[in-house]
Amino acid sequence: MDRHHLTVAEIAEGRLDPAAALEFVSDPGFGGITMFVGRVRDLNHGRDVTGISYDMFVPLALNGFAEIAAQAERDFGGKLKLYIGHAKGRLGIGDLAMVVAAGTPHRDEAFRACRQVVEAVKHTSPIWKQEHYVDGDSVWSEGCSLCDDGHGHAATGGHGHGHAHEAHR
Repeated sequence: MDRHHLTVAEIAEGRLDPAAALEFVSDPGFGGITMFVGRVRDLNHGRDVTGISYDMFVPLALNGFAEIAAQAERDFGGKLKLYIGHAKGRLGIGDLAMVVAAGTPHRDEAFRACRQVVEAVKHTSPIWKQEHYVDGDSVWSEGCSLCDDGHGHAATGGHGHGHAHEAHR
């Protein structure tokens, strides 16, 4: 049984497919299947967004995805199937940027595995995001959902997870 499907979808050649992710992680022994779908939104940090460009060195990104999947397997056991997909290139509002799916025997581990993988991809993968704005400006940004985003996520304590970020790079 293949337990990991790791992919980068070059937008010029195709798109991410959530149905394929669900199909991949489905198994007769799995009662828990979860999926995260990340879409490009039209507003970020108070600025109107027209799109996003993602850039990455695909072999390095896929190696990172493999490490993330291997860590999840160590943490949640061998009865786990993961699908990790990320888009590369210029995306418009509503386009799919990331699809992560996890299948496990029970829902709790499926939820936890999916969340762990999403956060690891966002936090550790060599993927660069450039936001494009209505005013014609564009900014390369570094995102980390473990960081305090001003919405009262006190549990993370700001940068209490052992690293620092520049606001923009």
